[in-house]
Amino acid sequence: MSESEPMPATSALPQSDPLGLFDRWMAEARASEPNDSNAMALATATPDGRPSVRMVLLKGHGPDGFTFYTNADSRKGEQIRANAHAALLFHWKSLRRQIRIEGPLSQVADDVADEYFHSRARASQLGAVASDQSRPLDDRATFVERYRAAEERFEGGEVERPEYWTGFTLSPERIEFWLNRENRLHDRRLFTRDPGGDGWTSTLLYP
Repeated sequence: MSESEPMPATSALPQSDPLGLFDRWMAEARASEPNDSNAMALATATPDGRPSVRMVLLKGHGPDGFTFYTNADSRKGEQIRANAHAALLFHWKSLRRQIRIEGPLSQVADDVADEYFHSRARASQLGAVASDQSRPLDDRATFVERYRAAEERFEGGEVERPEYWTGFTLSPERIEFWLNRENRLHDRRLFTRDPGGDGWTSTLLYP
């Protein structure tokens, strides 16, 4: 932003309806991002506050929250069981936008997990059966052998969803939208869910 271009006096971010704004930004990301526009960083922590973060894919969102799926026996799954609070981060570099979301997690119902599991490619289903996610692996050949064994086990039939493979929904308590401005004079708006969950309070944040 040059001296001849004064900083905008008003925010470009709406003051209400964070879920509607998320829908709009996600739709624009799907139209512009070449790979995995639904990718998000998921941060979890142990009960004593040791953090861990990894990329996962958003597989559903709405008034109830933001849903992803995983092996619940993985490191992230163990942390979720021990400390059911998490944070999400979407970063769309080409759009110069970020969204940060924080809140508690709850496990999806078995029928919801079943429906999504069987919507995946069959090879992905078999991979979930074969994988002890996050556990030590002596050699990749061992994983390939387990995958082939799963192929034989379910040949000609439906792949059974493992009990440990499920989904979690983050119910948002805080949602922050970050919009790039020149010279790092960014636009940030934080939405905080009101007590009782009936609405949102919003405020701008200094960049």
